[in-house]
Amino acid sequence: MTLLENAPLAERLADKRGPWVKVAGLVDDGTFTPLFDDDDSGFLSGVGSIDGSQVVVFASDASVQGGAMGTDGCRHIVGAYEKALALSVPIIGLWHSGGARLREGVESLDAVGTVFAVMTRASGKIPQLSVVLGPAAGGAAYGPALTDIVILGPGGRVFVTGPEVVRSVTGEDVDMLKLGGPDAHGRRSGVVHVTTDSDDEAYGVARSLVSLLSQVGTADLASIVDGDLAACLPDTPKRAYDVHPIIDGLLDEGTSIELHPKWAPNIVTTLGRLAGQTVGVIANNPMRLGGCLDSTSAEKSARFVRMCDAFGVPLVVIVDVPGYLPGVGQEWDGVVRRGAKLLHAFAEAVVPRVTLITRKAYGGAYIAMNSKSLGATKVFAWPGAEVAVMGAVAAVRILHRKKLAEVPDGQRAEVEEQLAEEHERIAGGLDRAMELGVVDAVITPMVTKRALATAIAGVAARGDHGNIPL
Repeated sequence: MTLLENAPLAERLADKRGPWVKVAGLVDDGTFTPLFDDDDSGFLSGVGSIDGSQVVVFASDASVQGGAMGTDGCRHIVGAYEKALALSVPIIGLWHSGGARLREGVESLDAVGTVFAVMTRASGKIPQLSVVLGPAAGGAAYGPALTDIVILGPGGRVFVTGPEVVRSVTGEDVDMLKLGGPDAHGRRSGVVHVTTDSDDEAYGVARSLVSLLSQVGTADLASIVDGDLAACLPDTPKRAYDVHPIIDGLLDEGTSIELHPKWAPNIVTTLGRLAGQTVGVIANNPMRLGGCLDSTSAEKSARFVRMCDAFGVPLVVIVDVPGYLPGVGQEWDGVVRRGAKLLHAFAEAVVPRVTLITRKAYGGAYIAMNSKSLGATKVFAWPGAEVAVMGAVAAVRILHRKKLAEVPDGQRAEVEEQLAEEHERIAGGLDRAMELGVVDAVITPMVTKRALATAIAGVAARGDHGNIPL
């Protein structure tokens, strides 16, 4: 197997076998150059372009031993990674593979291990995307899981052990769809970031993500058209609402891609463009769990923050959070451990990151959602927003529980309200937060988009993000 630098395409394009069809659906016409001579490895790899941005692509051929990964096929993948690292460009894997080749035994296991090693070495240096178009089992399941973003096509299935093995070992009767399909990994496990209804849609999402991550760009402030986002909030502060319209109002039309929309939906993670510049948006969603943080949403957010930071993507954090979700289940599920990961992710991030408090930011969740103490570039708040350890009524029920216990039932609500007003004056709330400098400014919903974009544009990124431009 010989590494090629500028292989002619005419003969190879004439025979569009499985992997050629996959690659042709992904890259710009006429831009793909294979890296290796044709062989029976069951893999194709090469360099191409997506919307003018150079990428490296590899694809499995399911017609050759089910796309299983042998020593030669793994050399294709490792060679593709070495090329992508040398060029500092994104790499996309198109997966349909049964894992390591059985006939090669431990030799193929060792080869698959070299794929995992190079993927780990590339982590945080170049964007890694996986498009799973068929079953990806065993080692071919961990391959996509090691990458930054996993897109699942309609035929995609991801599992370490297949239904027959599960049935023989555990007695569980399950098929591939239930074991490793969109519900299993798009909603329950968090392995898959985006699920699609067609292969063409999967290619389109991959192309859009490559554009967002490789062409981050800079904000064109003159292009901003302000819109009043106040209508996105309900009339009463106690009502839940969906945060997606606020995100849509901030991002440029048609540019947003939500990652993990069904996994931990109480937090929303979206890539898109703000005044032409790629940003990552993290937002509490009061429509789910009241917007509380929990163990799963903390993990989801931390992963997203670290990915954006690695590739020089500024962050916009939209906060409306009553705190962490309480309960035995949360404690046992590692809310302390996973919540600490979110604190760590924000505190170590070096990209510009701007926070907007729309209604409330309480307790430890206030800190975790990109507070000033963790190094936020700017923290803005809408008029009437609350910043506190907890809501005033909840606070006085703790601070004045003995006094309230002596109040007749018919008068308790009135006394609570009076004590809550007094507590707000003493604790300070938003005014005190501005006095301390933990909130930089109160802005109106009408000027929010411009304020956020201006804050990001005014900050040069700190740290080394390789050759991926801010």
